Amino acid sequence: MVEPNPFEIEGVNRGKKQKATFPLLTGVLFFGCLFLGGLMLTPFPEKVRRKLGFSKAPDPVVKIVKEKGEVIEKVTIQEVYRDSKPNYYTPKKGISVAKTSAGFDYKSEVVELKGELASRERVTPGAYEALYRLSVKRPRAAVSLSELESVTPKLGEMLPGLEAMLANAKVSPFFDALYENKAKRLKSRADRLDRLLTKHNYYDCQTMLEMVAAESQRKVFLMQGDMDVVTDGSDGDRLAVMPDEIVNSTYYQPWTSYSWPKVGTVENPLVKGWRTRLAEATSASEISRLKKGIEEMGRRSYLIAEHDPFIVIPVYVIKDRESAWGPNIGDYVAVIYEGKIYPAIVGDGGPSFKVGEASLRMARTINEKASSIHRPVSSVGVTYVIFPRTSVKKWVAPDYEMWKSETERLLGEMGGLGEGYEFYEWKNTLPVQ
Repeated sequence: MVEPNPFEIEGVNRGKKQKATFPLLTGVLFFGCLFLGGLMLTPFPEKVRRKLGFSKAPDPVVKIVKEKGEVIEKVTIQEVYRDSKPNYYTPKKGISVAKTSAGFDYKSEVVELKGELASRERVTPGAYEALYRLSVKRPRAAVSLSELESVTPKLGEMLPGLEAMLANAKVSPFFDALYENKAKRLKSRADRLDRLLTKHNYYDCQTMLEMVAAESQRKVFLMQGDMDVVTDGSDGDRLAVMPDEIVNSTYYQPWTSYSWPKVGTVENPLVKGWRTRLAEATSASEISRLKKGIEEMGRRSYLIAEHDPFIVIPVYVIKDRESAWGPNIGDYVAVIYEGKIYPAIVGDGGPSFKVGEASLRMARTINEKASSIHRPVSSVGVTYVIFPRTSVKKWVAPDYEMWKSETERLLGEMGGLGEGYEFYEWKNTLPVQ
């Protein structure tokens, strides 16, 4: 480990260089000696001795660097040591930390306090320190129509009954719980700047409102946020073959929270990859996990994010069984963005510190560039109108026509769609089997 040199003098003004006054021959001899002396400190003399057969030193130890079985580089141990990095933070020259990749602003100030002798203070902990404090403004929830329309324009025009419902709407406790979860996550990772929530992911929710339609008494949970992408899910009955990169992936999740009993005999396509990993597993816990997963895939089928339109709700909301406004798996939802209304269901549970996730099918319909690493909507301008406790009792394979008709019926109970607006009609994109 290379440590700072305590003897190095900083900020010394060397002044102007003086012209040489010694004879030319003396100067040549002087610089020649310096050159030879420097050369002796390099590996070159030993290489010459080794070539002439005079050296008895052992050959330098060579480290082979491989990638996927292929040798890509050979370096000596000396080079490995030379390139190793110290295990403490070393500021780089010319680097400003005023702006961070996580999006938060970094402010600094220097405070001088009266101290003891330098010989004491240089060994006293805290005499020369930097204090770090992350200051976060917790947002308030949007409550008025104008505030909702600031991110979703013409929302009142699309939903004529919304303004009347907002008069008695209240901010959902789930909104405060979301930002409390975010705060806990920030506090638990405050010493790891690379693991903090980004500014974008902290401010990913504009509001969560609990409303009731006066005439029908239909309960509505309205949420505004951004949209990230979920790519999970599998179903051998509807999609027998999936790409090798998915089958062999250790990150792709075969299941979604919304599922139903398997009816066909075609094996889930992801079982093949899980069996391969099971054969290579060594720990008892991993073997048990893989066996249970394979058994589960043999009994049930799941939504497929690439083909089925659904959204994701934080797990802490789904687990709530006391609130009458808490969305559950299978509940119907109308997703509104840029003047279009997309029928869907709540299909999966997600992290408790973020909102605004949708299936790849939903995401690519809104933005064709969407992928697992490219969110379709970066703003908090997506409005999710969810109808709590509307899930059917017995879950079955997706029926897009039924999802559309039920969502349309439920939206009608809160005033319906404005003139000129209509629901998006999903087509089945699954290959014929």
